[in-house]
Amino acid sequence: MEVALLNVKVTFQKHEVVTDDIGNHTNEWTDYYSCFATVSGEDSVKSTEGETAATTTDHSGISFTVRYCKAASVINSTEYRVIFGDEIYNILSVDHMNFKRKSLKVRCEKVRR
Repeated sequence: MEVALLNVKVTFQKHEVVTDDIGNHTNEWTDYYSCFATVSGEDSVKSTEGETAATTTDHSGISFTVRYCKAASVINSTEYRVIFGDEIYNILSVDHMNFKRKSLKVRCEKVRR
């Protein structure tokens, strides 16, 4: 993997249950891991527009490739999401690239807000 291509910063957030001072439990996204990544074009995964309830919605797909490390190796599609720029992306799948422990490819879809 060529290090020069890792030119954008992404943050992985983890979904956790947090307890406040008086014992209330709330679901929150907390920052888990930040690193530099390579971004693959939006059309490579899925980029379509559809109409739902008389509104046009964007289903942009994007994929990020990050270097393998212990923190990144536990990322999965159910407990984590990606922050890139000011946008939030849900993780669709994590590809371990033939389990060579060199890189991870994370395929994502933009969150509707």
